[in-house]
Amino acid sequence: MISEALLDEAEALLAACRVHGKRLATAESCTGGLIAACLTAIGGSSDVVDRGFVTYSNEAKNELLGVPMGLIQAVGAVSEPVARAMAEGALARSNAGITVSVTGVAGPGGGSTEKPVGLVWFGLAAAGHAVHSERHVFPGDRTDIRAATVAMAFTLIRSRL
Repeated sequence: MISEALLDEAEALLAACRVHGKRLATAESCTGGLIAACLTAIGGSSDVVDRGFVTYSNEAKNELLGVPMGLIQAVGAVSEPVARAMAEGALARSNAGITVSVTGVAGPGGGSTEKPVGLVWFGLAAAGHAVHSERHVFPGDRTDIRAATVAMAFTLIRSRL
C-alpha cells in the first residue's frame, strides 16, 4: 500500500528531524492519515512523530483543530485559508515544532472548474515562523494524487528544518 520510495523518504525525513531536534504533527484531510502512516511505518518514529489529526469532515476540522466553521463555509474546506488554519491548529494542539496540513480533492469525483480533482492546499506551521502555504494540482488517479501529496508534505517539512 505504501511504496518503498515513500517509506525511504519517510525514513530520511525522520532522520533529519532527529538531527534538528524537531517533532512533527500532521493535520490531514484528503490523505486520511497517510502522511502519518508513512512516518509511523518506520520503527522508532515515536521520537519524532507527536500525533496526527485526521480531519476528513468539516466538523472534525472545527472540533479537533479549531478551524472556524464560518471560514470553511465562506471559502470551502479545500482552500488556502483552511489549510493554514489546520496547520496552526495542529501546532497549537500538539507538542510538535513543525506541523503540515493537507486539504484537497483526491477524486475521482468532487472536482469543479475552480477546484479540480488533484488540487491540494498545504499548510506548514513551525514555532517562531510565519505559516507557509502552497497550492498544487497533481495528475493521476486517487492513489497517485494521495502519494504525490505525501511526498510534497515531506518536501515542505524538510524545507523548514
